[in-house]
Amino acid sequence: MTATAAAESQPFQAEVAELLHLMVHSVYSETDIFLRELISNASDACDKLRYEAIAKPDLIGDGTPPEIRIVPDKKANTLAVVDTGIGMDRQELIDNLGTIARSGTKSFLAKLTEAKDGANLIGQFGVGFYAAFMVAEKIVVTSRRAGSDEVWVWSSEGGKGFEIAPASEGAAKRVARGTEIVLHLKPEAAKYLETYEIERIVREYSDNIQFPILLVPEEGEPRQINSASALWQRSKSELKPEDYKQAYQQIAGTFDEPAMTLHYRAEGRQSYAVLLFAPSTKPFDLFQVERKGKVKLYVRRVFIADDAELLPAYLRFVRGVIDSEDLPLNISREMLQNNPQLAQIRKAVTTRVIGELETLGEKEPETFAKIWDGFGPVIKEGLWEDFERREKLLVLSRFTTTAGENRSLKQYVDGFKPNQTEIYYLVGDSIERLKSNPKLESARARGIEVLLLTDPVDAFWTAAPIEFGGKPLKSLSQGDVDFGLIPLTDDKAGDKKDEPAADAATTIAVIKDALGDRVSDVRASQRLTSSASCLVAGGDSRDRALERLLAQQNRGAVTKPILEINLRHPLVAALATDTAQAKDLSLLLFEQAQILDGEMPDDPAAFASRLNQLVLRGVGR
Repeated sequence: MTATAAAESQPFQAEVAELLHLMVHSVYSETDIFLRELISNASDACDKLRYEAIAKPDLIGDGTPPEIRIVPDKKANTLAVVDTGIGMDRQELIDNLGTIARSGTKSFLAKLTEAKDGANLIGQFGVGFYAAFMVAEKIVVTSRRAGSDEVWVWSSEGGKGFEIAPASEGAAKRVARGTEIVLHLKPEAAKYLETYEIERIVREYSDNIQFPILLVPEEGEPRQINSASALWQRSKSELKPEDYKQAYQQIAGTFDEPAMTLHYRAEGRQSYAVLLFAPSTKPFDLFQVERKGKVKLYVRRVFIADDAELLPAYLRFVRGVIDSEDLPLNISREMLQNNPQLAQIRKAVTTRVIGELETLGEKEPETFAKIWDGFGPVIKEGLWEDFERREKLLVLSRFTTTAGENRSLKQYVDGFKPNQTEIYYLVGDSIERLKSNPKLESARARGIEVLLLTDPVDAFWTAAPIEFGGKPLKSLSQGDVDFGLIPLTDDKAGDKKDEPAADAATTIAVIKDALGDRVSDVRASQRLTSSASCLVAGGDSRDRALERLLAQQNRGAVTKPILEINLRHPLVAALATDTAQAKDLSLLLFEQAQILDGEMPDDPAAFASRLNQLVLRGVGR
């Protein structure tokens, strides 16, 4: 590609070498990005042609459709990206390919290195084109502006400047309209001449570019290598359920069907298209430590990243695409995290997803139940992390309770008993164990519904002071519980008020003396009706389920529990009269309470021996 006249050299007006070094080593972490950037620029050129042709139809009067071609040439060691878009004249070549230099001073470099401003600056100064210097020793650009007879050549080796000259006759014939970018590749970049490598990059980053991308191999016919259909940009009225299913399976890389589909376009201060899905089966990586989301970010149908944190971690099960019309293309994934426009999109889309789930729960409870069964433990992470949306997430939440499954808090509150003012819950390892927990006895005797929480995250979000509809949540394993104002049901197995009670002061003193520092306190229980004892945490202490979880991870010392005793239980009453066995009986009360809480006694062998002795005494041996 030689010019018919002497090339005119022009220096870059800024410290290009330093800028290119910063861009190559700081902005982009993968060299594959260069092809994405060039294809994106070509797509923009085709978009501009289509727009300008509305007012000037003669710009595409030759009938050549807008398209993009990729031409590898192993013999010449070159890779060409060619478009039939709007093209550029001489001044546009200087301006558009020299924008990196138009900042003029070192202040641009200083701002670029600042985390807060770098993302926006890179988008404004067209660094994307220069990403090609990561793989090319020299770049030659030949361009003809649509409707013009002039063809110009811009070339640079990425050093102090560039050259520009009229194109040769052969080059002019080759470029009837649009732009041809030829990369003279570095030796280590030879892999980009392989057709399979080109197809891989296009499939990953540019498959949804709306213009055909044709691969022109050295042998064989040109073939289209992108789908050229951004389904999320199409109207909902044009699409059928099978279209969404196919899109979901392609985007998510799965074979199930989506349980929920959310497709809309936002207009206003920002314009972006959203196509999101809730899966019907759990992804294998749902509980990875990183908790990364899988929503893909596109900008003008160009793939940017699949881990741009477009939704909070507690919605990481959602799959899909967000395609922005306003975000700058030429920024790194790291800079995206601090982009204010992306933060606004994230906030708006998160609110929309939660609203859609809430609507689904109201209108299609069976479908929502499937989503909750699969992803409820993940969504509940938001109750701990997202204070702003906690009330909304509580509305979404469904629970297994003593009254049934998939119960909402609204249903719970609607079923409040007379004089009930709190929402009661119990945290444990399994539903079966919780249902048999003695701490439920007094609540059950009054028909009070209790949330049975068995997910590990439940121990954490319940540690925060949480209310629903002005009703606080209260643990049956923590602090004082008094159901005295709530009437008993007709159940004869309720509180056994007619049975004689042991003397509280004497009994408590005996147990305290026997247990010593194993417990922080011993007191009469308002929770128990038929069991002898249970362990609870003090009002200022963490719930016992949370303490056990933290202790397993060596993340905090376990505080001493409080032993609550049922003064009407025969075993407790025996303590006051059988002073010889008082210590063994006290230890038995403590250890059986540990077992009922899912804990092992401190000394299982001693517990077994003590239990055997008491049994033998009971049978008269």
